[in-house]
Formats: sequence, structure tokens, C-alpha cells
Amino acid sequence: MKKKTLFITTKNLDYLRNTQEINLLKSKDREVDMIGSFSGSYLKRLFTVYRKLLFCRVKDYSEIFIGFAPQLVLPFWAWKFRKKSVVVDFFISMYDTLVFDRKKFRQGSLIGKFLKYLDRKTISLADWIICDTKEHGKYFAEEFGASFQKMYTLYLEADTCIYYPRDKKKNGDFFEVLYFGSILPLQGVDIVLKSAQILRKNREIHFTLIGPIEGSYKKVESDTITYISWLSQEQLADAIAQADLCLAGHFNKEIAKARRTIPGKAYIYRAMEKPMILGENPANRELYSEEMDGIYFVEMGNPQALARKILEIKGEDE
Repeated sequence: MKKKTLFITTKNLDYLRNTQEINLLKSKDREVDMIGSFSGSYLKRLFTVYRKLLFCRVKDYSEIFIGFAPQLVLPFWAWKFRKKSVVVDFFISMYDTLVFDRKKFRQGSLIGKFLKYLDRKTISLADWIICDTKEHGKYFAEEFGASFQKMYTLYLEADTCIYYPRDKKKNGDFFEVLYFGSILPLQGVDIVLKSAQILRKNREIHFTLIGPIEGSYKKVESDTITYISWLSQEQLADAIAQADLCLAGHFNKEIAKARRTIPGKAYIYRAMEKPMILGENPANRELYSEEMDGIYFVEMGNPQALARKILEIKGEDE
């Protein structure tokens, strides 16, 4: 008889990390029921999850798997999961993300302390902890007291239904360098912009920068740089296919989280078999090395080094 797992998430059910974990559970011969929502509103999704949990017969399940943001579920519903094995995907620390990464709250503020409490409480209540890199796991152990014996590293995956190798005719005979992102601080978009500025007079190199840069950073005005605020995933895959080189990062050297995580775009570039530049840090080294074809590293926080690496790779291409 198959074990029954209850999968709970406050992120969209079709979010890639959710589908990755649901498919993994099913591959382990689990029968999986899901509590989640497809709503575009986070508050509506959270309300839906809480409402469904209130009436859920948890005793029917042998295992509870809480996906994205278990801090918003486990500390408040642990009473309902008594005597069940509880697995959490501790994909992000709310304390680290909101205090040090995005700097929404101060470290010693009441909200900062509460966020740290939620992280610690969630980890203490979980039987098993999923993290996205070993470096992230080390941080959770040092900062929140997580046990290494309870941790398992599950790396992200690209959606290969959308991101796969393909031939795509380029728009021009220049060397195309592509970067995309949600323009979060740890990504180091300012480093990418500064490297594009350094190379702006090189007519043989063209940059395509995809993401909501305007409003967060000052654009470098040059006809060798194209800005695109948003693309669908299918359009993004086409744009990546046209690139000669992709920038993965992370490039910010001031935010510690940037050294502990592998950028999601790296998995996409690799799935499409595109050459890419990664930030030199321990997390990226967990999966990638210069011995791999098309893998390059550069010092984080150094736009001059990034510009030199782009020129070097272009030279290798000729």
C-alpha cells in the first residue's frame, strides 16, 4: 500500500520548485494530495491554505511535506501535525531575506527578531529539512541551530519543457551577451550594468538585459545595449537561444546570501547548453567547475573583471 503524503504550499501550485518536489514524491511511490492555490494574490493563497488545513483529515496521512515558506504554516499548525513525519523545504530564511538581503527591516527590530523566531521555530519542529545548497544548509545550522542529520540538499531544476537546447538564428553578427533577472539586490545587476558600460564602445559586443531594471538602477544608454522589461518564459527561452554568452551570477559581493545560493538562471542556461559566467563562490562550486564545457567564473562585485572575462570568452569564440 502506498504511503500518503500531504503536500502543502503557499506558493502557486505550478511553481517550479513545487512541481519538482511533487514529482519527486510520486517517484518514491507516494500517493500525494495537495493543499495550495493558483491565485495570483499571496494573501488569498495563504487564506485558502489555512481554510483547507482547518478541515483536513491529517490522520489520513503518514507524512506532511510543507513546500515554499513553511514558516507561515508549521509554527501555527504544528498542533495538527502531531505524530506525523514533517518535511519542510527551507528554501529561504525569512530573517536573512528580509533583514540582510532586501533590507526591509533592521536586525534588532521587533519584526527582525520575530522573523528569526519563525525561522528557528520552523526548523525545531521539522523532522527533515530540505535546502537548495549545502552552503545554505551550513548557514541554517549556524544561525538557527538546524541539525545536519536532518538536512537534505535538493538542487533546483529548470523546466525542460520550455528550456532545452535549440538552434536559433541571431539578430546580427555581433557577440550577444544576455542577462535576465527579477533585479533583486543579491543578483548584482549594478555589476552587470557597469561591465556593459565599460564595453559599450566595443561595436562587436551587444548586451540584452531582461528584467525591471528601470526604477531600481540607472540604465546605461548605448545602442550596444538592449533593455527588455519582461518576457514570457517561451520568449525568454528564444532570447537565450540567440545568446553567445549568458550571465548567471550572483555578482553582488556585499550580501552573504549571494555566496550561499546558486542563481536559478544558471540551471536554465545549463539546460539550454549555453556558455555562462558564474560568480566565484562556494555554492556555485557545489555543481559547477571550469572543467565543464562553457562554464566560467569571475570575482563577485568586480565589473572590470566581468568585462575582461567577457572579452576573453569572445576571443576564445573567434
